Amino acid sequence: MPTIPNKARERLEAGHLALGMGLRQARTVDIGRALAACGYDWAFIDMEHNTMSIDTAAQIAVACHDAGVTPIVRVPGYEHYLATRLLDAGAMGIVFPHVDTAEHARQLVSNCKYPPMGHRSLGGPVAQLGFRPYPRAESTEAVNRETMLVMMLETPGAIDNADAIAAVPGVDILLIGTNDLTLEMGIPGRYDEPRVVRAYETVMAACKRHDKHLGMGGIYDHPNMERYIRMGARFVLGGSDLTFIMTGGAARAEFLRSVHP
Repeated sequence: MPTIPNKARERLEAGHLALGMGLRQARTVDIGRALAACGYDWAFIDMEHNTMSIDTAAQIAVACHDAGVTPIVRVPGYEHYLATRLLDAGAMGIVFPHVDTAEHARQLVSNCKYPPMGHRSLGGPVAQLGFRPYPRAESTEAVNRETMLVMMLETPGAIDNADAIAAVPGVDILLIGTNDLTLEMGIPGRYDEPRVVRAYETVMAACKRHDKHLGMGGIYDHPNMERYIRMGARFVLGGSDLTFIMTGGAARAEFLRSVHP
């Protein structure tokens, strides 16, 4: 049976943190090695909130394989081809934004999994398996097994439906998009509010019941990151390339000006 290295899944299944970095500015394939050098497990290739082309995303995904980093793409919509073309090109997972119901999650799983789990079309040998021509039954089973499907819960309604979404076969991770969730709640950016804490508790309970993993996105201040990791978040978005450039660049400029005002 062919195998596909998936560092993010391995760490989650071992009970460890799987740390991701969002890619909004990166456009070159060396970013995979940079993520590995920084200690990240997966790349969050964010096609919802940047202008990256599918060709660039695919090249970064393949480069991440070579660097030992799991490439996961957030698609900008739900048309099946937005996800399956990236999976055909090397992505090891898809993040779907704004998933509010189990019915929606079930359809997205069907789009992304080969039969008998779903109805994804077979396009031939894939980058994940080094383009080796394995027997179809073996290759499709391996790709189904290792492809990670992440549903983002970003509204109070999605939180209410967390148990039903977590129960959908093929869903691996429930990722709370905390920025959009707090916006929808009318408390933007207030990550320590009791309603947000309860949302994490609700989703964590659903994940435990159905053997899924809790993800955290949108929270980058250390006290709140620690709070929700201690509550059980394991699939953790640690920040974005843009944020790190801005933070590091601003700190260096401040230092240099302090040396010679």
